Amino acid sequence: MKTVLVLYGGRSGEHEVSLRSAASVVSNLDSRWKILLGGITREGLWYLQGEEYCAKAREEAAPVLEILQNPETLMSVIPGRGLAAGGKLLAADVVFPVLHGSFGEDGLLQGLLENAMLAYVGAGVLGSSLSMDKDKVKRVWKEAGLPVVPSFTLEKETWLKSLKGKPEGKTLLDAVQREFGCPFFVKPSGAGSSVGITRVHKEDEAERALEAAFQFDTKILIEKAINAREIECSVLGNFTPRAFTPGEIVPSHEFYDYDAKYIDPEGARLFIPAKLEAAALDRIKAMAVEAYAAAGAEGMSRIDFFVDKDTGNIYINEINTIPGFTSISMFPRMCAHDGLSYPDLLNELLELGIERFARRSMLRYSYQCS
Repeated sequence: MKTVLVLYGGRSGEHEVSLRSAASVVSNLDSRWKILLGGITREGLWYLQGEEYCAKAREEAAPVLEILQNPETLMSVIPGRGLAAGGKLLAADVVFPVLHGSFGEDGLLQGLLENAMLAYVGAGVLGSSLSMDKDKVKRVWKEAGLPVVPSFTLEKETWLKSLKGKPEGKTLLDAVQREFGCPFFVKPSGAGSSVGITRVHKEDEAERALEAAFQFDTKILIEKAINAREIECSVLGNFTPRAFTPGEIVPSHEFYDYDAKYIDPEGARLFIPAKLEAAALDRIKAMAVEAYAAAGAEGMSRIDFFVDKDTGNIYINEINTIPGFTSISMFPRMCAHDGLSYPDLLNELLELGIERFARRSMLRYSYQCS
């Protein structure tokens, strides 16, 4: 029997989502896996959860996991050795970081696990950090010839200077309004789950939208508003990724914001497959695999698209390297639609993580001249 350490919680604004995703993962792991649970508090402290709680979480299929904070089970990372708790190393074959957003999905955790010489699920350091940065990954996709929504990038320092009478930020905002007109979107470059995103309807709303976005990142995207249908596509794999039948989100809110995703039970309707012609579905699947490879993703990702209602044009919106795993999340549901059950999906993800670790373990990191 192999052992998986499920990490959940974390410091990001998506802490609560992680508690729900991890509970769903734990209740769907089959008996071939022994489970260890590592809860990460909002302050960033890691606690190993007791065996009794692990068993209870697995058996009762609770909607959310808790984080029991016992000082004696505080976890630590030992470079080159792995993870420890209570003075003992943890014997884990693979780590499953069910952590959304900052400090879990952005490459920081992945680098830590690499230094600890641990196998883990999902994209590596580069794929994680690149995919989390909406600005940088859009540049990579454009270089690869993939269509993205037109946008401008604004750094916080540039905006602060403009508030002190230096015009750079104001000039860029003027250019946005000339180029896009209203409405347009303002979003943090490195935040997930629609956190900090505002749809700007009038010019006098722009500054407040910028202030909101800059609370979550030092770099923001100002993006053209597309009259769009929102399409999502699951991708799975390391060397030979495959895409699943795309689904469609039809939000009841103005757009698919945080409340629509996680709070309002009537926030959106979900359709699998998306109500598109077969050719469009095939095109989206092909583009999803291309976008996945260009971003350096591994293991899994959910690729989100816009389909312009007026022109039919397809745009890649973003990539999520640790998508939601709740009972209503689109990623596992799209996989299940194509015959890959939730437990089998988890098994494949864990084996993909172990496979990549074994491959990387064969690399040489030192060189001696003969």
